Amino acid sequence: MTAEGDAPASRQVGAPEPGSDPGSDPGSDPGTAAAAAAANWVGWDVGGAHLKVALLDAGGTCVVAHQEPCALWRGLDELDRAIDRIAAVLAHSARDAAGWSRYRHAATMTGELADAFANRRQGVAAIAARLASCLADPGILFYAGRAGFRGMNAVERLAGDIASANWHATAAWAASQRHCGTLIDVGSTTTDVVPLHGGAVAAVARDDAARLEAGELVYTGIARTPVMALARSAPVGGRWIPLMAEHFATAADIYRMTGELDERHDQHPAADNGPKTVEASARRLARMVGHDVESLPPEAWHGLARALREMQVARIVRAVEQVESRRSSPGVGPIVAAGCGAFVAAEIARRLRRDCVEFANLVPVAGVESRAVAQCAPAIATALLARSGAATVSLTG
Repeated sequence: MTAEGDAPASRQVGAPEPGSDPGSDPGSDPGTAAAAAAANWVGWDVGGAHLKVALLDAGGTCVVAHQEPCALWRGLDELDRAIDRIAAVLAHSARDAAGWSRYRHAATMTGELADAFANRRQGVAAIAARLASCLADPGILFYAGRAGFRGMNAVERLAGDIASANWHATAAWAASQRHCGTLIDVGSTTTDVVPLHGGAVAAVARDDAARLEAGELVYTGIARTPVMALARSAPVGGRWIPLMAEHFATAADIYRMTGELDERHDQHPAADNGPKTVEASARRLARMVGHDVESLPPEAWHGLARALREMQVARIVRAVEQVESRRSSPGVGPIVAAGCGAFVAAEIARRLRRDCVEFANLVPVAGVESRAVAQCAPAIATALLARSGAATVSLTG
């Protein structure tokens, strides 16, 4: 990793770092850099709960950014169905080989963590093979972080680099557009806090375990996180009441009650499979503290939602402070806000008196809502990085 204060080596986007396994270089197998730049790229981000896709036109402008639910813990058939639905969004027949073959494909993933797989290596291999099959693209590229983009023949060997590398793709693109700063990507389930320095990714950790310890991965998000994971107790009616260790409510209920949740970001059933309304969310939150919703006035449950929200935001702030404390010049550069919870990242920037730049402002876009760009940041970044094989930028980490 390039240390802060040192100028990172400059190289082609997607090319392996010096000293990494040479594997299969996208510049040698998929074609020339010029051909890569002229192609219509599709970027994929295969998560354990969602499938995100981004389509670039021939000029490199993002013209589609879309997310589908994909409960990968139920098996790879969920991925098939999500791809079919996305095929309809892209206006051609599902699994239509002629249709998909019009595009070049590049993918990143975190879905290998799903408990449908015995381990990450098995998950990476299975997801890669299924994507290549569904898209009828044996030349699909996989983002392997510091090892660059690699083909199917390198997937097994580089499974550890490909696993959970989507944060690195987002950070690498952000770093290429902003010399220094901090990426805060608040998703439905997790939050990434990634320092950017010298036009490069300056993270100290690679895998999930090390990233959790370093504060660069916070397992909390604005939709799927169980409320019981946010705190041990919460204030209700003038008392601190321990939260029940039950999956009665999720973070989506909190942000629905605060009025900040875009319902398009909550694509899975509620904890009780009930309605997604403010009233139903209040009922679910009341259960977390052993109450019926009727036992206290509505404002009590809105107050509980605000308190739980503050606990979650404070946890992310602590992670940002931990990450910044390692830097030689902490607080330099803007916060780059991404994810469906980009509004939380923007609030953190205000609290820390940092400038804030939306990820959507770092991407060429036509006809795509900024919220969709933020939500699908890893898919968009993956497509842009793959397309930019001819460009020379710093890509370390």
